[in-house]
Amino acid sequence: MGETGESMGGEGADPVADGTPQSKRFLYLYALAWSGGSVSYIPFLTVLLPGHLSSTVGAEALDWLAYVALTGAIVASVSGIVFGWLSDLTRRRTGWIVAGMTLSSGMLLVAGQQTALLPLLVAIVFWQIGLNMMLAPLAALAGDTVPDRQKGTLGGLLAFAPAFGALSGVVATLPGISGYDARLSVVAVSVACMVLPVVLIGKPVAQPALAKDPMHGADRGAGRATSSMWWARLLLQIAEAALFAFLFLWLKSLNDATAEADTARLLVIVFLIAIPLAMVAGRWADARGRPIRPLVIAAAVAATGLVSMSLATSYAHAVASYLLFSVSAAVFLSLHTAQTLRVLPRPSRRGRDLGIFNLTNTLPSFIMPLLALLVVPRSGFAGLFALLAVIVLAACLILSRIRPLER
Repeated sequence: MGETGESMGGEGADPVADGTPQSKRFLYLYALAWSGGSVSYIPFLTVLLPGHLSSTVGAEALDWLAYVALTGAIVASVSGIVFGWLSDLTRRRTGWIVAGMTLSSGMLLVAGQQTALLPLLVAIVFWQIGLNMMLAPLAALAGDTVPDRQKGTLGGLLAFAPAFGALSGVVATLPGISGYDARLSVVAVSVACMVLPVVLIGKPVAQPALAKDPMHGADRGAGRATSSMWWARLLLQIAEAALFAFLFLWLKSLNDATAEADTARLLVIVFLIAIPLAMVAGRWADARGRPIRPLVIAAAVAATGLVSMSLATSYAHAVASYLLFSVSAAVFLSLHTAQTLRVLPRPSRRGRDLGIFNLTNTLPSFIMPLLALLVVPRSGFAGLFALLAVIVLAACLILSRIRPLER
């Protein structure tokens, strides 16, 4: 599993001079592994589990899914920090990645066997533990191995992850794959095929400079940049979570003929547009030494899309506005994931800090329902989208104040 001579500065590779570009092979294999992380949870939570519960527990499915979502968010919040920290302490990433992949895949199959709520929630707890045991060190591995000059390129490649996650749900539900257990097995095997190559044959070029902590007091500026990046991502993720939850209901309020398949097609269009845009923006950021500029622009465009959504009175206007928001948000999130690695203050606690950043993915699950309950009954979806536009604009302003990283 590549453990021999492994260190946080470049796992299993021979040392070379600081600043040497990372190999394209490793970048591609890492992007494939990161996409495997999306495959490990997106089809299960969005397609397979809801469909299974709908057919087995009927009207109780919605309540069960709410309990699963709440339990999963709590466990993910804690375990992401814990396993990132543990991978820092052990100075090993790949062992944790493989162990987490094995546990999460096993518990995925166990969860599929449960017919009562409590056993299902217990299985979900251990599944989330395994998932974050894999994902937290995998995120930190990029920080250990990809130099700053290539982080924009990496961010562009990471835009493939949500697309693979959505596509895996389609593959797992193909007519030839019958039965819930068989579909879960397809997901587990797919994850192994996508994650293991970077561990077994990635052979990253070592980056000693990425393993060096700054001198005492020298990381204060980085700490401020880290805080700004954290808040900006949290704010945009709140808007993203709200759109994910209410998109179908909003579109149906404008056109009663809207079907679930229509929203699924919209997501496909978003990925088709966002992936090349993210790759171009990431390469531009690397070439020009402007890592934050594309994030500021993407956040500004996303806020514009939300304003347009709040004003939409026709279905066509609504769809166009949503695409403007969602494409820019997808570009933002993929590039932000990579550029976050640039601002973390201390490599020796990189995994733990990325676990704290993972809270920006889980906290919106608690914040978004409260916002919706406070705003939608009084001001409708237009009021919610206007509020979200202000929130995303705040993210844009926060990022625009990060100066030290721009040359």
